[in-house]
Amino acid sequence: MSSRGLALLLLLVAVGCNTTKEPAPVVKAETPAPAPSAASRKAFGAPLGTSPRAQLADVLKAPDKFADQSVLVEGDVRRACTRRGCWMELSEASDPAASGCRVTFKDYGFFVPTDSAGSKARVEARVESKLLKPELVAHMESEGAKFAEKDADGSAREVRLVASGVELWRDTSPN
Repeated sequence: MSSRGLALLLLLVAVGCNTTKEPAPVVKAETPAPAPSAASRKAFGAPLGTSPRAQLADVLKAPDKFADQSVLVEGDVRRACTRRGCWMELSEASDPAASGCRVTFKDYGFFVPTDSAGSKARVEARVESKLLKPELVAHMESEGAKFAEKDADGSAREVRLVASGVELWRDTSPN
């Protein structure tokens, strides 16, 4: 096709596309409420997977039902190791009287910040119930851990979560 023919074709296409229809109305989308910022969540360890969700209170009431199973739970970080961040205590509420459990990290492959107390957490972890020796109980108490019941020799039974992954965030909503 010659350049003159191409120019005529382009002119016909441009004129043919020009219609006298009214333009489509412009629809303004309402600005959705901002979602919690993914940037405000900090991830540690492996990304959270597809383990079944469970209520922390249910796990603590019947740990044998969940023994050696992986679950996804959420709660408040009541305490954390102040030396290295090698454990944290997860609870249904920040109230010191609420039941909670210690969370350790699989193969000590990661830690959480030492100032994690006061954060919210989502944890994917295996549920364990163990008898801790008095020396370990004393060590953990020196780092801020609390045990509701200890045996006469200083040992204590502990329900704990061994996390493969953790997400932490601070609740910034007004109360």
